Amino acid sequence: MADLIYDKFKEYCGDGTIDLDDDTLKILLLADTYTPDSTDAVYADIIAHEIAAGSGYSTGGATLANVTWADTAGVTKLDADDPVWSTASFTARYAAVYSDTPESPADPLICMLDFGANKTGQGGNFYITLHADGLLTST
Repeated sequence: MADLIYDKFKEYCGDGTIDLDDDTLKILLLADTYTPDSTDAVYADIIAHEIAAGSGYSTGGATLANVTWADTAGVTKLDADDPVWSTASFTARYAAVYSDTPESPADPLICMLDFGANKTGQGGNFYITLHADGLLTST
């Protein structure tokens, strides 16, 4: 599950800026230069800390596949397939999820995952295994 939920995410859901059922959600990787801050609101706030493109990584991150936002027995969960970067030769400390759909504000942030330490791809696949409870869970 998310280690940080960005403050504005709740507002963006409430005012319709983010639509978790229909928006394209992306996940990007951040270097250890990033200091997690719940007041960051959009991708532009954190872009300076995104890992460099190349070596198996593209600017803006990867599109999350098979995103679900569903309620089961009173538990609402945002989930997706585990993202993977192939031929990864990079180092990342954090991952941030954002919506790539809204134009204003552009690319609002949803949540951030902290790997606990730098993780380095060794030229193979770089996986993020999402928690069994998904990216976000609400009861």
